[in-house]
Amino acid sequence: MLVSACGTKEQKLPIFGQREVVGADTVYHTIAPFSFVNQDSALITNATFRDNIYVADFFFTSCRTICPIMKTQMLRVYQATAEMPDVKILSHTIDPEYDTVALLHDFAERLGVSSDRWHFVTGIKDSIYKIAQTSYFATAMEDKSEPDGFIHSGAFLLIDKKQRIRGKYDGTKEEDVNRLIVDIKKLRREDE
Repeated sequence: MLVSACGTKEQKLPIFGQREVVGADTVYHTIAPFSFVNQDSALITNATFRDNIYVADFFFTSCRTICPIMKTQMLRVYQATAEMPDVKILSHTIDPEYDTVALLHDFAERLGVSSDRWHFVTGIKDSIYKIAQTSYFATAMEDKSEPDGFIHSGAFLLIDKKQRIRGKYDGTKEEDVNRLIVDIKKLRREDE
């Protein structure tokens, strides 16, 4: 008996956010313009990620709850994408008053990661909170009732080369991060 493989087309990842039909085109939600400073004092903007896929998250270095788990999981993403020069990581601190450039630099060094692939950024607190909520649809804010004084989402957000959100994953769950790694590969094939 002879079995033939049918060429099934891989289903594309969804595009998150609002969309608007303008004439014959569909205009999708994209990440708003931003300007932050990374662990090497370099200016990081949307242009830094031009023609790149990236994974974004929100954290703070003194966090004792979900952040250590998130960073362990993001380190897995970093290692899994080591041979993918078009895949970057963007981690925003939500405690810019404490998380100085020097502290973020030390944090990145302790993780053993390179700033050409993984940017730890700081900036104006309100700008960070606004981009979290309005561009990435993630929670990031001060909350004095929380153990460390902040509340934030544990989400990892997959952003495509057109600055659109293509996936949202729980950065505290290994199985969700496994799915993210698979989806990064899928998104890279989609962009070929």
